[in-house]
Amino acid sequence: MIQRTVNKLSLILLILCFAQIYGQQKEFKGDPDVSFATARNMAFNNQRKQAQDTLQFILTKYPDYHDVRSFLATTYSWDGDYKKAKKEFDYILKKEETNKSAWLGTIQNELWASSPYIALDLSEKALKYYPNDSEILLLKASALEKTNNPTEADKTVLQVLSKEPNNQKAIEYKNALNKKLNLNNIGINLATDLYSSIYDPMYYSTIKYGRETKYGSITAKVNLNRRFEENGVQYEVDLYPKITKGLYGYLNAGFSNSSLFPESKYGAELFKSLPKGLEVSLGFRSLMYSTTTNIFTGSLTWYTGNNYWSLRSYVTPSDTGTSLSGALTYRLYRKDADNYFSAAIGAGYSPEINQFSNNGDQVAIFNLKSQKANIGYNFTTTNNKNVIGLQSGITHQEIVFDPGNYVMIYFLAVSWELRFK
Repeated sequence: MIQRTVNKLSLILLILCFAQIYGQQKEFKGDPDVSFATARNMAFNNQRKQAQDTLQFILTKYPDYHDVRSFLATTYSWDGDYKKAKKEFDYILKKEETNKSAWLGTIQNELWASSPYIALDLSEKALKYYPNDSEILLLKASALEKTNNPTEADKTVLQVLSKEPNNQKAIEYKNALNKKLNLNNIGINLATDLYSSIYDPMYYSTIKYGRETKYGSITAKVNLNRRFEENGVQYEVDLYPKITKGLYGYLNAGFSNSSLFPESKYGAELFKSLPKGLEVSLGFRSLMYSTTTNIFTGSLTWYTGNNYWSLRSYVTPSDTGTSLSGALTYRLYRKDADNYFSAAIGAGYSPEINQFSNNGDQVAIFNLKSQKANIGYNFTTTNNKNVIGLQSGITHQEIVFDPGNYVMIYFLAVSWELRFK
């Protein structure tokens, strides 16, 4: 009985196999346009493999249906199969060297494949058939940028805008290029602390000039403070040297002959990128008052999508104990790194952030209890040349000469930066 059942099942399976083999079409026999539309819908709805199978099947009957082959090649590019995509685009261009869609696809494929020099060569060839075509010129500009030639890329985009001043892609690309071309910047920061009692308002301002170089950025600053009915000036330099891929540094030095600032200050820090959007850093700061105060600092930063989280701590050892302070900062980026909303909370008092003593003498204070919170908003103008920042916050801080009692401090700040070539 069991043997008879096994034989019947084997026969059924054999019949199904033959039916499947002979039921499969060896050549496409449907409507190619309808099948093409179906394949496109599948490709745009996370059914990439099924779409590619359909497109390949259409080509068994219509090998020169170039729109089908071009779209098939494009799906290969999306999947990172750049060699397969190139093969399909080459097939089309050998048959029809003026096929604009194939030219656009093959140039973009090389850009995605990190082969900008090949993309640049292909864009030059395509422009022989389509002189001054805006789509090809923008791909050429992208290739020029990726070959470290942003100046020529900018000229190419201007070529598009001269004929199509309202071309939105060209406008957006031009604005993005400005960031690479505008290597210089000047700026000013204005801020004030308003105290709920005891102290008069304190005013802070910074004038700065910075420049981007191939070795990293450098910024010179002049800090001017008005506190305790006195004026003070501090001169400062920040460096962010590039060391190697995923590793950069921070160097700082400053000096002042005013009692409102440390006589001198310097610091260094290393930043290292890690997988999963993480970054860590470790460094120190030294502030020279009547004695030298050393501060050790480190941070853990996480970039995820348009979100930025950074936890930074300060450890300040002394003869009377060790002071700890820290802050958690969050940013929600919009279109780029210059446009974001920010919020931060912190606890502890660090002389790295508060580079002065609240009693006006030359003794570093770092053991005050303090809690703070602030919010901010950064944005750029339409040409990306101007960066404007707004910030406000509140601090609950222990009074230096009256331990255990606190004062509320309300913080307001505005900043402006102009970038230029």
